[in-house]
Amino acid sequence: MIITRKAIPRRTVLRGIGAGLALPLLDGMVPAFAAIRNSAANPVRRFGVFYVPNGMAMKHWTPESEGLGFETTRLLNPIAAYRDQMTLLTGLNGVPSNAGVHASAATRFLTGVTPARTESNLRAGVSVDQLIARETARHTQLGSLELALDSRDVSGSCDVGFSCTYTNTISWRNETTPLLGENNPRAVFERLFGDSGSTDPAARLDRIRKDQSILDSVSDKISALQRGLGPNDQIRVNEYIEAVRDIERRIQKAEEQSDRELPQVDQPAGIPATYGEHARLMFDMLLLAYQTDLTRVGTYMMAREISGRTYPEIGVPDSHHPTSHHRDDPALYEKIAKINEYHLSLFAYFLEKARATPDGDGNLLDNMMMLYGAGMSDSNRHDNKGLPLVLVGGGSGKLRASGHLRYPERTSISNLHLTILDKMGVRVDKMSDATGKLDLLTVG
Repeated sequence: MIITRKAIPRRTVLRGIGAGLALPLLDGMVPAFAAIRNSAANPVRRFGVFYVPNGMAMKHWTPESEGLGFETTRLLNPIAAYRDQMTLLTGLNGVPSNAGVHASAATRFLTGVTPARTESNLRAGVSVDQLIARETARHTQLGSLELALDSRDVSGSCDVGFSCTYTNTISWRNETTPLLGENNPRAVFERLFGDSGSTDPAARLDRIRKDQSILDSVSDKISALQRGLGPNDQIRVNEYIEAVRDIERRIQKAEEQSDRELPQVDQPAGIPATYGEHARLMFDMLLLAYQTDLTRVGTYMMAREISGRTYPEIGVPDSHHPTSHHRDDPALYEKIAKINEYHLSLFAYFLEKARATPDGDGNLLDNMMMLYGAGMSDSNRHDNKGLPLVLVGGGSGKLRASGHLRYPERTSISNLHLTILDKMGVRVDKMSDATGKLDLLTVG
């Protein structure tokens, strides 16, 4: 590394035609010695939550053995390559609820609070991601990023007296303010990198035709910036620009195909038309947000609770929610297992890209703490006991792979909430029914 007095401002944004392009963290953004101190002593830590609905095929999730040497199960096989940064948590329970089982599953996942039974005056609790975002927002343009793959234009009651909002989000800014996820990649991209000044779809398409690419409008500025960068930074900027160009091309292609979709009924609207491509594109968005340090906190709902989505691409043309009530029928149980397996294979796509993305002294996955799971275990019984939960990532040295950990009965998921907050540097003494932090064999 060449020592120089020159430093590029950390919040450097290249602007043109109403759009802004935030750059990834470069060596040249701070003097070399400061960069070394930052990467070694104060690494940037990211937090993410990935939620799947309608429970899990638990027979294919929970390993028989415990500890570091546990054998991965069918559902965990897609992410087995990351077991060196994986902690599987068995035995944690959600807060009991006598009604609104799906609304409660989603709401209590990060809050530890059962929602109020209402279709208008919503009430729950502050979610873990937002408690973390309150701290990290001092350093980023966005406090948090909420993503989803289902649309949010559902009104009324989705779970017998409970507002559909409860089943559509896991993130709550405060007791009365839910944060619904954005499922439109174009809208996410514009939130991250600038918009056209209008939310009208026609205006967005018009901008695409006129501008062709947001990056073209700042190409001269990028060229000028690159002349002053070192070899490593030039490589990073080039790789980053290609990643953004690729995502923009895919978004434009998706919009060209959007008119082929049928009117929305039970199957949620998706952009692009196929679920897999939509999921991967949104994973790429989140990765870019982390990479550019636009935010350090994200949530991602793979589908909403009571989702009726079908998965013909994996041989499951049946509606997800009805099929989740499998009645222990082997054929139905196999279909639920396939859906769960598919979701995890898509999550593995994100983990692979995170591990391949340089960050500080390592890669993005090293500096992430990612929670993947569901708000209920056995979907057929709407069981809130022994939730399927797995932590992945290095947590910037705060989290060490512990393999499969099994906790005593009646241990609350709120204990996990307290542990995550502690490892993310957020001090909270009490959360819901937590009795204390978990022993995750963590370091630091």
